[in-house]
Amino acid sequence: MLLSISESWQSMLLIEKIYWCIAIPFSIIFIIQIFLTFFVGVDSMEADGDSDVSVDGDSGIDFQFITLKNLVAFFTIFGWTGIACIGGGLEAGIAVVISTIAGLFMMALMASIVYFMGKLTDSGTLNLKNAIGKGGTVYLTIPANRSGLGKVQIKVQGLQTLDAMTDNEAEIKTGSIIQVSEILNNEILIVKLTK
Repeated sequence: MLLSISESWQSMLLIEKIYWCIAIPFSIIFIIQIFLTFFVGVDSMEADGDSDVSVDGDSGIDFQFITLKNLVAFFTIFGWTGIACIGGGLEAGIAVVISTIAGLFMMALMASIVYFMGKLTDSGTLNLKNAIGKGGTVYLTIPANRSGLGKVQIKVQGLQTLDAMTDNEAEIKTGSIIQVSEILNNEILIVKLTK
């Protein structure tokens, strides 16, 4: 068997040998990347920090044409398309053009998939400005005159328990009905009693 592989290798054109030398290693790398992405989850990473902090400028993933994954996909498709073209009897120049176009198409396809998948995600970031004017219930007593923090439960992007202060002269007791009047430092609700 090794003898027949050696003989067929010797009988190949130089361009065909180049295509095989590109197709095999990049195909192996491509398969490993796919396996790691779907089964091991290499792309998912944990981040430490405050998850309630808003990132106003986050609009998802930009269109990234030249990435490691896209280059591996390019050379994989480039190699196999070139082998198919040479095997089909096309001239070397035409095979190079067709395989390059096929590789670029694959790069564009993969970049588009990642881009549009990034657009499908919802940031999940709580926007406290949505709470202004909404009513809720005091969960932990709120001290008077912004002298300390209490907690309120309010329905904004789902039921939330958030820090709150008040400008009232008297503290607002647990169970009282309140309304959000403003946001302090983009993290604390300023509330007032509803009549």
